[in-house]
Amino acid sequence: MNLISTIIIITASLSMILATISFWLPQMNPDTEKLSPYECGFDPLGTARLPFSLRFFLIAILFLLFDLEIALLLPLPWANQLPSPTLTFIWTASILILLTLGLIYEWLQGGLEWAE
Repeated sequence: MNLISTIIIITASLSMILATISFWLPQMNPDTEKLSPYECGFDPLGTARLPFSLRFFLIAILFLLFDLEIALLLPLPWANQLPSPTLTFIWTASILILLTLGLIYEWLQGGLEWAE
């Protein structure tokens, strides 16, 4: 019980010290560059009623889709330790084939073209 209370006291005090340092240490000098939004796809200073390019959001959604699908392949180093590595290979190959077919489909449909 003594070890647990010591660990809790050390963690709490270290957290409070780090929170205090992070509050007092940074210099707060905001300027227009730091306060302006970026990578939003359209001019943030104009009116909100202007039409925007739907292609920008299509590319962003495709990126998120393929990026999240790649996350399915992250457990592969641990999956090789399974009793049946053939099953792991089959699932991995099916995910990669599905991603490749989706990319080819989007490419052929012109979804990856920036300019028309």
